[in-house]
Amino acid sequence: MEIARAAAGLFVRHGLRATRAEDIAQAAGIAPRTFYRYFATKEEAVAPLYAAGSQRWVEAVRAAPADAGVLRALEQGVRHTLTPGVGVSASSWEWVRTLLRLAEATPSLRRVWAEVCQASERLLGEVLAQRVTRAGGPGGPAEAGAPGRDADAPGGGGDNVAATGEPPAITPELRFAAAVASAAVRAALEAWAAGDEPVEGPDGPAELALRNLRALRDFPWGP
Repeated sequence: MEIARAAAGLFVRHGLRATRAEDIAQAAGIAPRTFYRYFATKEEAVAPLYAAGSQRWVEAVRAAPADAGVLRALEQGVRHTLTPGVGVSASSWEWVRTLLRLAEATPSLRRVWAEVCQASERLLGEVLAQRVTRAGGPGGPAEAGAPGRDADAPGGGGDNVAATGEPPAITPELRFAAAVASAAVRAALEAWAAGDEPVEGPDGPAELALRNLRALRDFPWGP
């Protein structure tokens, strides 16, 4: 992560084009050959920072109360990840804005950002599958007299869960749900980064993402 922070700092201060891989290695206190042991290009060096934010968002969704519906869990994940001072310090958000702008303007960096988003989407699908499993499993809403499916959970209740303890299957509906939710958050981040609005307030990334998710409140999450 130290290499990623060094790369981000140089990209923000000097721009992507003016920064060499050797500059990143020097800033991180490593030899260039060590840099290339971990990263094939200078753009790839910031992938761990992109990934850390994505991982934080997915893990916050995972940590939402077991009885929360899918949308509530997603909203909790947004608040935990995109509220300044909670997921990312308020002072770091201008770095986030610059890195996202660089990704928009530079195909090579945009590819890194897209790959991180795609990996996050897959992980979110696994987390949603686990939440559906818990909702329909022993002691869950299905056994407490609630319907066999979370009211807004994609893919139904626990009937798609292997009794052998294997990871729950990610159904096509769950894959679609993860894709839609991920796009809602990614679009909010990119829209905020493209403008000059402050990180807090009605047009900050958290509020934009929550508005995007609310637009999905009546979405037919089930098959």
